[in-house]
Amino acid sequence: MSRIIFHIDVNSAYLSWSALEELSKGRDTDLREIPSIIGGDIEKRHGVVLAKSIPAKAFGVVTGEPIVNAFRKCPHLVLHPPDHSLYHRCSEQLMDFLSGICPDIEQVSVDECYMDYTSVAARYGEPFPAAAKIKDSIYEKFGYTVNIGISDRKVLAKMASDFKKPNLVHTLYAGEIREKMWPLPVSSLYMCGHSSVETLRKLEIITIGDLAAADRRILASHLKSHGTLLWEYANGIDDSEVITEPADLKGIGNSITLTEDALTREEACRVLLQLAESVAGRLRAARQSAGMVSTEIKYSTFRRVSHQHTLPTPVQNTDIIYAQACRLFDELWDGSPVRLLGIRTSRLIPEGEPVQLNLFDIMEASANTASPIAPAIPSARQQKLDQALDSIRKKYGADSIVRGSLLRNKDVL
Repeated sequence: MSRIIFHIDVNSAYLSWSALEELSKGRDTDLREIPSIIGGDIEKRHGVVLAKSIPAKAFGVVTGEPIVNAFRKCPHLVLHPPDHSLYHRCSEQLMDFLSGICPDIEQVSVDECYMDYTSVAARYGEPFPAAAKIKDSIYEKFGYTVNIGISDRKVLAKMASDFKKPNLVHTLYAGEIREKMWPLPVSSLYMCGHSSVETLRKLEIITIGDLAAADRRILASHLKSHGTLLWEYANGIDDSEVITEPADLKGIGNSITLTEDALTREEACRVLLQLAESVAGRLRAARQSAGMVSTEIKYSTFRRVSHQHTLPTPVQNTDIIYAQACRLFDELWDGSPVRLLGIRTSRLIPEGEPVQLNLFDIMEASANTASPIAPAIPSARQQKLDQALDSIRKKYGADSIVRGSLLRNKDVL
């Protein structure tokens, strides 16, 4: 059997979870059945619509718009504040339930995950009826609905779950993209943000089919590596695996919501350097090395994207983690304003545990040449420097020694 991937996405997660919580407390009206939105914490930069009900959508309310605009469209709109501790609990319950069905789960946000159905297909049968059963079981157990996308590739499973909502199962196999995906506007393509849509429009690329047929070299000249990525996604090209980890394996990471949106790569990379220093320092303090680095972006529209990279050798060095984070940022960023950045490391092993080095790692680490990309393993001199900086910060405080390149940055971790 070929690989089968499910993408499971909770329909209007924040609103659904808040509605159920309010009903459990005796509220008479279901927030999902009236014009309602989640949002409203302006002081914490959440003065926008985080989630909306279907009746609110009928008034033209859209996720990400300022709340004041939403009330202009629908004056009798019901506003409910977000409860992130509730959402975290609901997310954990869902992932625990899904892990009981299939252990191969990759959670990518609080309300969505990938499932590699391949390993359990012999037990549960054909993908579509199995996905429908999972969807119905979630509703019966928890009281909210999900969409499930089915494909042989992750990006297509994600696209399928975004088709008609709510409470539906859709397929989008590689052989179906011409019929189901290519007629859609490019704005529907995963990872194609507003800035990319505008650039493509100027190139007279309107549909995903137009993008799939375009010259990838021209796309790269206008959108750099992101243009190539979009071309690959438009053609259903995605060989990424569902990344599953043992339940007892924890990662170390950090993220920050920016006081002002980052508009340039330089601004974003200064923040990533701060985060890399924090994460690497915590790895060293925990005496752990990381075999995987991931970078997360949340745009000003509250859309989140993330990507990870497996390292050839586990590390705990700031410069290496920073270089990988910047590389992932370049692959992800579509040019839109960035509100949050995060770095997370996983696949941790105890410090000093023997690892298998390949010849290229050794040659690169021993080479005494400047390179824009950090080597796979840090030099002994770099390791001593990291240890010295850790000692200074431990004795005199985290801000006792700061890189000169960070002095311009207003954000404090």
